Amino acid sequence: MSKPRILIARNIFPEVVERLSQHFEVEANPDDVIWSPAELAQRLADKDGVLTTGSQRVDAALLAAVPRLKIAANMAVGYNNFDVDAMTAAGVQGTNTPDVLTETTADFGFALLMATARRVTESEHYLRAGQWTRWSYDLFAGSDIHGSTLGILGMGRIGQGIARRGAHGFGMNVIYHNRSRLSPELEAECKARYVGKEELLRTADHLMLVLPYTPQSHHTIGAAELAQMKPTANLINIARGGIVDDAALAQALKERRIAAAGLDVFEGEPEVNPALLEVPNVVLTPHIASATVPTRLAMANLAADNLIAFFDGRGPLTPVNTPAGRGS
Repeated sequence: MSKPRILIARNIFPEVVERLSQHFEVEANPDDVIWSPAELAQRLADKDGVLTTGSQRVDAALLAAVPRLKIAANMAVGYNNFDVDAMTAAGVQGTNTPDVLTETTADFGFALLMATARRVTESEHYLRAGQWTRWSYDLFAGSDIHGSTLGILGMGRIGQGIARRGAHGFGMNVIYHNRSRLSPELEAECKARYVGKEELLRTADHLMLVLPYTPQSHHTIGAAELAQMKPTANLINIARGGIVDDAALAQALKERRIAAAGLDVFEGEPEVNPALLEVPNVVLTPHIASATVPTRLAMANLAADNLIAFFDGRGPLTPVNTPAGRGS
């Protein structure tokens, strides 16, 4: 019996490619080409499965062109590159990689918060430009983290990890808003207090965004929400591009209506709104919150595990939908 055929849509760890090759006929992408939708469809025409990243959109148009496809395994916890309804209707399984990146991403959220609050990027640029010639009492004076109020919008696994770091590591007052409130036990573990969205915006010294991107969460933070924040507040986005209106944020930063922002994700990435590149009070990183070698390897292996388990008949380990079967 022939092996199922899969496509690995981006370059990944060679050891994971080798592992998958033991189970499947594999077409890899060692040159890490980002294919157009038409090119992706052409390569998937004879494939049973695909290992995707956020670079590949799996939607109704693609699915109509690749009737053989049965599963798309995303190497990410987020899956806004999947049209889940279209996949379910077409009988195509989708999977993601939760849990394995929780602590690493929470670490980075705090790194970005600290860099933003303490003006690390601004001060490094100043030093590298040879502008540091003397001490002054207000030279890059930022804001405190210890004892301040940390607001978290989105209180899933990563949000809870950030809450624990803030409350237990820095003695922060942690407040949060979420679609559903945590259990009393989890709130106690995180030392976090549930508040309404308006109170969160109005009260937080540091606002951390950790909610998933959906059409409903598009521009959750826009001009109106930024206007409710303290002028001394910092905004951190490690969630997804599109949750923040980047143009409105750039304007608020330029006018110092909030103190600073730290962004790991952007609308239309890898493109970045040019206005964000023109303001000094923002820390910018290229979507690297989960980027440690052990974590990225764990993500790749979990995506591989999903493919292997699915074709072995055991069912995916971390499904994002429950489709009806698609014909072979």
